[in-house]
Amino acid sequence: MRILLDESLPRDLAPLVVGHEVVTVQASGWSSVKNGKLLALAATQFDVFLTADRNIEFQQNLKTLPIAIVVLRARNNRIQALELLLPELLQLLNHIAPRTLRKVGA
Repeated sequence: MRILLDESLPRDLAPLVVGHEVVTVQASGWSSVKNGKLLALAATQFDVFLTADRNIEFQQNLKTLPIAIVVLRARNNRIQALELLLPELLQLLNHIAPRTLRKVGA
C-alpha cells in the first residue's frame, strides 16, 4: 500500500510502517499545502493518508476522495507514543477500504 505521512506526524514514523511504501508530505514536495488540496493531490498517488489531525473528518468531505484516511490518536505526537499504535495500524492497513476514515488509538 502507498501511504502519505502528514506533516502532523514525525518523519521517523515512516520506516516503522513495515510492509508499505510510506512517503512524507515533505518528500512529496507538498509542505504547507492545505488539507483540501493536499488530500486531492494525495488521492492521485496514494492509497492512504496517515495523519494526527483529529479534526480532518469535520473539515473535509472525505467521501469524494478515492483515498482512505487513518487518524493516529496518541497522547502526543512523539515517536515513543506513536510506536505503541503500530500493531493496530499495521493490522488495519491489511484491510482498509478506500473512501473511509479510521481512527487508531484512544
